[in-house]
Amino acid sequence: MKTSSFILTAFASLLMLFGAASPATAQTGGVKPSVAAGDVVSIDTGKIVLQTKDGSLDVLLSDKTEYKRVPPDNPSLKAAVTAAFTDIGTGDKLMVTGILSDDKKTLPARAVYLMTKADIAQKQVKESEKWTTKGISGRVATVDPITNQIKIEVRGLTATTTVVLTPKEGARFLRYAPNSVKFSEAKASAINEIEAGDMLRASGDRSPDGASFAAEEIITGAFRTVAGTVKTIDVSKNEVVITDAQTKKDLTIELGSAAVMKKFPEEMAQRLAAFQGGGMRPGAGTQPPANGAPAGGQGGPGGRGGGMGSRGGIDDMLERFPNIAVGDLKTGDVIAVSSTRTTNLERITAIKLLSGVEPFLRAAQAQAGSNSGQRGQGTLSLDIPGLDGFGGP
Repeated sequence: MKTSSFILTAFASLLMLFGAASPATAQTGGVKPSVAAGDVVSIDTGKIVLQTKDGSLDVLLSDKTEYKRVPPDNPSLKAAVTAAFTDIGTGDKLMVTGILSDDKKTLPARAVYLMTKADIAQKQVKESEKWTTKGISGRVATVDPITNQIKIEVRGLTATTTVVLTPKEGARFLRYAPNSVKFSEAKASAINEIEAGDMLRASGDRSPDGASFAAEEIITGAFRTVAGTVKTIDVSKNEVVITDAQTKKDLTIELGSAAVMKKFPEEMAQRLAAFQGGGMRPGAGTQPPANGAPAGGQGGPGGRGGGMGSRGGIDDMLERFPNIAVGDLKTGDVIAVSSTRTTNLERITAIKLLSGVEPFLRAAQAQAGSNSGQRGQGTLSLDIPGLDGFGGP
């Protein structure tokens, strides 16, 4: 069992209070007190087995061991409350202080700081609800650092609306790390790092008319979408080479362990692609999404809820699409990939990969041909539901 980035982040403020990172050490009278954090693997009388980032650790307990329960939404010593050994369960998260043995296999515990699975799950539910009920997501149209305003295009299946977003005083800015859509890996940012074309998600308060949004937290990222025909597959390297439908050149796609790989159901892809091409493309219609949500859907980073440009819950459906692996792809398959926007035109690292998207590519090519007056020679505007969403692990 792996300790989550969320828990390590939550424990970080506690670790800092001890003066070092895990396993922390500080010289005290010739002895080096230590701090270890991890998941509870098993519990026995007088002992807890903890899985840390460095491996298994036996935490030895005594009648002098102190127990404290730490709330995940406020991981501080001040917020910790008295707990007991009986409060600890398998799968809970612990931070333990004590004197680590010379072989680094055992740690007699002076104090045990506990985050229960139930407390963590409750916090995650609250976070998801916040981004669902108070969230907005879309593509950045313009950024004006002088007026402190960001215009975003919020898209649904049937309409695109423009919303003016203004950060509240003290608003938190985050930016996704390269090749990642994990909220836990996002870095501190600022409004001057946001550019037109970025994807943006924010939580806060939307005006009654929906035209403006006061943001408390803003997270952005620079992404691109490409589509093409599979040319070669290398399962051992976890790589696929496609012929890019736009450039007609070869593009190597790296598929890391964190990449989301799904197959778009054939009938659904045909229906949605026809819907987009039948005079009801995003921006052309006025009918609201069927679920009554604001166009574009909302959801929390890393949570289930609708993703960026979710089209009324398409990201929820995306999670239920069949999972695929590199070995499931075949030469000639049409796939689409989202990745971090970079200057490398020959190689990208996939964040999401969707197969079964040929109907969307045909629709984009037809539209490009219509716009250019010469079929297939215009710029492709790929609009594949679920692919432009941040989604989350």
